[in-house]
Amino acid sequence: MKLLSGYTREEKSWMMYDWANSAHSVIVVTILPIFYNTVAGYMEDAASGLSTWGYATSIAMAVVALLAPVLGAFGDFKGMRKKLFTIFMLVGVVSCLFMAMTPLTDFMDPATAEVVGMAVLALYIISTIGFAAANLYYDSFLNDVTTEERMDKVSTMGYGMGYIGGSTIPLVIFLVMNLVGVPMTTCLAFAFGFTGVWWLVFSLPLLRNVEQKSWCEAEKGAVGRTLRSLGATVREIWRNKAMFVFLIAYFFYIDGVNTIIHLSTSYGSTLGLGTTEMMLALLMVQILGLPFCLLYIKLSEKFGARTMIGVGICVYMAVTVFAFFLDSVWQFWIMALMVATSQGGIQALSRSMFGKMIPDKARSGEFFGFYDIFGKFSAIMGPALVGFTTSLAAGAMLSGQGLTRADAPENVLAAIDKTSASWGILSLLVIFFVGGGLYFFVLPRFNKKNK
Repeated sequence: MKLLSGYTREEKSWMMYDWANSAHSVIVVTILPIFYNTVAGYMEDAASGLSTWGYATSIAMAVVALLAPVLGAFGDFKGMRKKLFTIFMLVGVVSCLFMAMTPLTDFMDPATAEVVGMAVLALYIISTIGFAAANLYYDSFLNDVTTEERMDKVSTMGYGMGYIGGSTIPLVIFLVMNLVGVPMTTCLAFAFGFTGVWWLVFSLPLLRNVEQKSWCEAEKGAVGRTLRSLGATVREIWRNKAMFVFLIAYFFYIDGVNTIIHLSTSYGSTLGLGTTEMMLALLMVQILGLPFCLLYIKLSEKFGARTMIGVGICVYMAVTVFAFFLDSVWQFWIMALMVATSQGGIQALSRSMFGKMIPDKARSGEFFGFYDIFGKFSAIMGPALVGFTTSLAAGAMLSGQGLTRADAPENVLAAIDKTSASWGILSLLVIFFVGGGLYFFVLPRFNKKNK
């Protein structure tokens, strides 16, 4: 592939994992919420689909966030990084394969719908834990496969590979099956199962060609010392003010990014937008993802990674405001285009910027564990904030009309859910302001190196 000329075999193999796991990002993260909303519609007493999905996402991220520093520290032992990566990758793969069974059930029966809905939520949580934990080790391999000078380029191209491969091809197959008349339940079952197979197959280059080059020896008592050293790492991050401020800023701004990724289709479904139209808009995001990643690479070489991350934060602030007024498919397309410009770039450059801040490359897993905990705890806050704000707004509107969810007419309930969902999404603007404020006005005082 001419696009990858100039990259080493290890760099290419590392980037191929983005190609592999991006199938989960687009199929499970964006299509599964639509299926869950459909199932929830047949439940006897279901809360807003957006609210429930937000809480499920928060649970998954909480588990990973609490485990991330320990998982990262164990991944620094000689030979452990790849083993742990493989375990969690397989957890995600197997969850997707089981997920393929849920659309083939009789979920239109209210009693069955409750069971299927719980199964979908459980499999989503498990697959997200596998995805996120495997990514922790994947990220920490970045210091093993490339140099600090090439890190921005390699990291961003990894996201680009994800867009052109795993984010696009499975989605195209799903849409083609749907358009030629294959029943939707069959399309969904195939998509979830195919995601698991795709994820497994394209993880093989990393498993074959990437090795852990920096490690800590697993001597007697090393586990205890490693766990005790986590406190020392916290103090080290605290003393490194640039790293500490960056992580706090990242905690907030990446929260908004992740929440928009996880809840976009659930939000659109709540607004009553068509599934096919939303899927086509998301396909556009994936197709445009690679050229915009390449653009971010070029612009970061000219203006610096720090500047381009700032551009991404501003773009997402605009996306949040635009989403509040969204009520039609063409507006969803505009929002998707705005997201496409910066989704890959802001995540990739944040990863490489932090990688360059790590003082001891032999402890990359441990430091990326803390990077991951900031990212995942933010992913708890965002969906939970959207879920809470949505529920609060809906409750206030129902109370104002003297109604409850149980006795409200269906058309009134749909209108209230639509309006309350918009307020839920707008609440993300608060955390973008906090993250942006720290990034733009506090970080430059300490960070002189990573521009």
